[in-house]
Amino acid sequence: MRRLLIYLGVSVASTFAVEIKKAPPLRENPAVVIAAASDLIYCLPALHAAFTTTAPRTVLTVTSGSSGNLCAQISHGAPYDVFLSADLSYPHALIATQHADAASLTPYALGRLVLWTTRQDLNLNDPRTVIQHTLVKKFAIANPAHAPYGRAAQQVLTHLGLWTTVQPKLVFGENITQTAQFIQTEHADAGLIALSLVISGPLRAIGRWQEIPTAFHEPLLQTAVLTARGQANPAAVRYLDFLRSPAARTVFEHYGFILPDAPKPDAPKR
Repeated sequence: MRRLLIYLGVSVASTFAVEIKKAPPLRENPAVVIAAASDLIYCLPALHAAFTTTAPRTVLTVTSGSSGNLCAQISHGAPYDVFLSADLSYPHALIATQHADAASLTPYALGRLVLWTTRQDLNLNDPRTVIQHTLVKKFAIANPAHAPYGRAAQQVLTHLGLWTTVQPKLVFGENITQTAQFIQTEHADAGLIALSLVISGPLRAIGRWQEIPTAFHEPLLQTAVLTARGQANPAAVRYLDFLRSPAARTVFEHYGFILPDAPKPDAPKR
C-alpha cells in the first residue's frame, strides 16, 4: 500500500508540472512610442481617439517638442517608433543616417502660420505695421535653428524686409507651443505661431489672429516616418498607415491643417 501511495504522489506531481509548462504566456498590449511636433499638441487626442477605434488594444505614448530636437534625440538612440515632424527636412536627415525608413515617408498635413496677439489695440490686417508698432516691445517666434515654424517665421520677416530691424524685439521659444505661451502670458506682445494652436484647446477663446499668406514662406509640409526601431513594430506600421486614412485626414483638416494630396489608390502598402 505504501508503494502505491508514493507512486500516485509522484504521478500527480509530474502531471501538474506538465500542465504548468503548457500554460500560455501573458501577452502585452501592442505599443507605439511617438515623437510629435509641438503644433500637434491639441490635435493628437482626437487623432488617437480615431485610431483606437480600429486598434483598441494599442497603447500610444507621445513626447512633443520641436522637430529638430526630436530628430536629434532619435539620431542619438531615443526609443521612438514614429516621428511626426513639422517639416520634411528632419525626416530626410534621419533617413540619410539610416535612423528612419525611407519607404515609410508620409506627408500628413501642411501647416499654417498666423500672426497672433492678446492685445486689443493692434490692427492685424497689415503684419508689417504690427511688427513695427511701438506697442509691440517683444515679438515671439520659435527658434529657427530647430523649429520648422520658427524657420518659416524667419522667412516671413525676411520677406517683409524686417528680419534685421526686428532683432531687438525678438524672443525665441524652444518650440511653437512655448512661443504661444510667451504671447498668452504677455511676455511678448505678438508673434508668429501655428494656426492649429489658436483655433483649438485653451487658446481658442484668447486673443486675435490673422493668417500669413503661404507665399511669404516655404511650405510647412509636415511628414511622418518610421524610425529604424519602428520598422520592426507592426503596431507602428499600422499607426503610420492610419495617418493616410480618410479618418485621420478629417481630424487634421478640423484642426486647421491643409491636406496634402491623398495617396494614390494603388500606392504600395506596408
